[in-house]
Amino acid sequence: QAQLAESGGGLVQAGGSLRLACAASGSPVYAMGWFRQAPGKERDFVAAISWLSLNTSYADSVKGRFTISRDNAKRTLWLQMNSLKSEDTAAYYCAGRESSGLYSTRESDYEYWGQGTQVTVSS
Repeated sequence: QAQLAESGGGLVQAGGSLRLACAASGSPVYAMGWFRQAPGKERDFVAAISWLSLNTSYADSVKGRFTISRDNAKRTLWLQMNSLKSEDTAAYYCAGRESSGLYSTRESDYEYWGQGTQVTVSS
């Protein structure tokens, strides 16, 4: 079993930046991603990265503002979020795949999930 733990959430003004981190432990996870869930809404894809960081994918709503990266030696995944908007307010979840190094935008492809970290952007 793998465990994923997010950190770095908080309250930030619109236009500001935050950097989320996800620390992995236990069994290996390969491709990883970030998803978010706003109150009263479904959980949505944000960004994903392949095992060797050769491929990344972003939701249209965050392209050009968010950057996903990872350090496999440290077993850590990051999400750098710049130019934050009020609509970015959500709980952000880290996800990991144990079965593949290829990234996916689909929730169902990820076997492991963190508990989430709250990001609140004030306007």
